[in-house]
Amino acid sequence: MERHDLLSIVHERYEPRNYLEIGVSNGGGIARSRTRTIGVDPDFRVTNSLACDLKLVKMTSDDFFAQPDAISWFPEAVIDFTFIDGLHHFEFVLRDFMNTERLSTPASVIIFDDVLPRSVAEAARKRRTLYWAGDTYKILIVLERYRPDLTIIPINTEPTGTLLVLGLDPTSTVLAEHYDEIVKEYATEDPQSVPDEILHRTMAADPKLVLGSPVWGQLIEARENGMRVAAVEDLRSLRGSAQFLLVPPSDKPWPPRLRYVRHALRKLTVNIGIKYTD
Repeated sequence: MERHDLLSIVHERYEPRNYLEIGVSNGGGIARSRTRTIGVDPDFRVTNSLACDLKLVKMTSDDFFAQPDAISWFPEAVIDFTFIDGLHHFEFVLRDFMNTERLSTPASVIIFDDVLPRSVAEAARKRRTLYWAGDTYKILIVLERYRPDLTIIPINTEPTGTLLVLGLDPTSTVLAEHYDEIVKEYATEDPQSVPDEILHRTMAADPKLVLGSPVWGQLIEARENGMRVAAVEDLRSLRGSAQFLLVPPSDKPWPPRLRYVRHALRKLTVNIGIKYTD
C-alpha cells in the first residue's frame, strides 16, 4: 500500500474534524483530506488538486508551533489527525512530535512518514538518493525507549514506511525533559547504523490489518466521551504481520534531473533568506 493511500483510508474511517500536515511538498498528502486542514512547509510547491478547507502556512514547523494561535484555524482548538513528513532529520521529527502531541488529545492520531528506510543510503542525513528517509527511523526507537505508554505501530507502506502513534498524552513532559540528551545520543553523523529489524521491516504491521481494526470507530467515540480506547493496545499484536521481502533500491543519485536541482536551490535560498529565480 502506498503511504498516501493509507492516509485516504484513515481519513475515511477515523473521520477527523481537522488535519495537520507538516511537510506539504507538492500536496500529495493534503489531496487526501476532506476536512479543515493546515499545511505547513517553508517551500511548498503544490501541484495536486485539493478539495478541503485549507490554510497553507509558508514557514518552518518550529516557527509555526511557536505561534500562540498556531491552530486557531481549528475551531476545536486541538488537532485530531497529524501527518509528519517534514525535514528528514531526527531532531526535527522529534520536535514535530512533541509540539503536535501537546496540541492533541488521547483520541488523536499521529502518522510519521519515512520511518522504514530500505538501505543505509536512504537513511543518510545528507540526501543523496532519489527516495530519502533520512534518520527519521530513530523516532521509533526513541519513542519505544522513552514513551512506553504510547502505542507505536510501524506500517509496511511504500516506499519508505510509516509509523502510527496512538494513545497520546498531551500532558507528558518526558521528551522535553530529556530532549538534549536524546539529540546528543541519536543525531549522529553518516553513515547511520540502521537496525536490521527496520531495514527488513520485521516489526512492521500489514496496513490492511491496521486499517481493518475497530480502533477507528472507537477513537471517534472517545473524542466525544473521553473514554479509554481498548483497541489501541490491541493493535500491538499486529506488529510483525507484514509480508515484506527486502529488495534494496538502486540508490539512484539525487537529484537526477534539473528540476530537482532547482527545487533544492529554492529550499536552500529560503533557509538563508535569499530569493532564487530560475
